[in-house]
Amino acid sequence: MSKRSAIKHQVREGVLDSREFLQDAKVRRLPPRGGWSPLPSNDERDQGYLKTLKPKSDGQAELMAAVDHANLVLALGPAGTGKTYLAVAKAVEALEAGKVGRIVLSRPAVEAGESIGFLPGDMEDKLAPYLRPLYDALSDRLSMKRVKALMAEGLIEIAPIGYMRGRTLNNAFIVVDEAQNCTYVQLKMLLTRLGWHSTMVVTGDPHQSDLLPGVSGLSDIAERLEAVPEIAVVRLAERDIVRHPLVASMIGVL
Repeated sequence: MSKRSAIKHQVREGVLDSREFLQDAKVRRLPPRGGWSPLPSNDERDQGYLKTLKPKSDGQAELMAAVDHANLVLALGPAGTGKTYLAVAKAVEALEAGKVGRIVLSRPAVEAGESIGFLPGDMEDKLAPYLRPLYDALSDRLSMKRVKALMAEGLIEIAPIGYMRGRTLNNAFIVVDEAQNCTYVQLKMLLTRLGWHSTMVVTGDPHQSDLLPGVSGLSDIAERLEAVPEIAVVRLAERDIVRHPLVASMIGVL
C-alpha cells in the first residue's frame, strides 16, 4: 500500500481529518498509530535511562553486600578493581533513596612521586586535582550539573583529611579514598569520625602507597579491625580487576 493510499484509508476509517492537510492549516494532529507520540500510551514503557549497578566479579559482589550491611567497610585491593567507583555509586544510591542526608568525600593530598607546587583558588580548587577520580565516579552516576548543584546545597561535601579532627559525621555516607597514603594516626582519626546513621567506606591499595616505606597505616588498621565482627574488611584480588586485561597481567608481575 502506497503512502497516498494509506492516508486515504485512514481518512475513510475516520482516523485522520482531511481538513488538517489544507495549506492554511497551522497545526496538524499526530496520528495515534504508525510512530512515536508524545501523548501517554497504554504500553507503559519506561522512557528513562538509569545505569544499573551490577557487580562484575565475586569480590565486587562481596563489597556491595558489605556496604549494605555494615556501617564501616574497608575495601583493599589492587588498581582497577572498582573500589572507588562502587563506594561512590553506593553513596549516590543512598543519597537518592533518602537513607543519608549528605555525601562526604575525603582523600589525602599526596602527589604520586612529583610535586605540582602551589595551587591557586579556594579549598575546593586546591583539592580538585586530587579528587578528580571521585568527581569522575560522581559524574558517571549523576550529571555534572547535578553534582555542582548538590555541592552548592551542601549535600556533597569535600572534606580534607587535615580538617576532619573534632568532627562527628551523622546521617552521612563517607568515602575515604586512597587510604594507603594515610598514616596510622590519620586513619585512626578518620575512622572515629563515624556518627549515628552513617556509613563509611575506606578504599586503598596497601601496595601502592606514595609515602615512605613503613609510614602507611592501612594494612595495620585492616588487620586490627578484621577481629571486629561489626566491621567488614573486603580484600579484592587480581581476579576482580575490571579494567583492560593487561592491567591484571602487569599487577601480577610488577
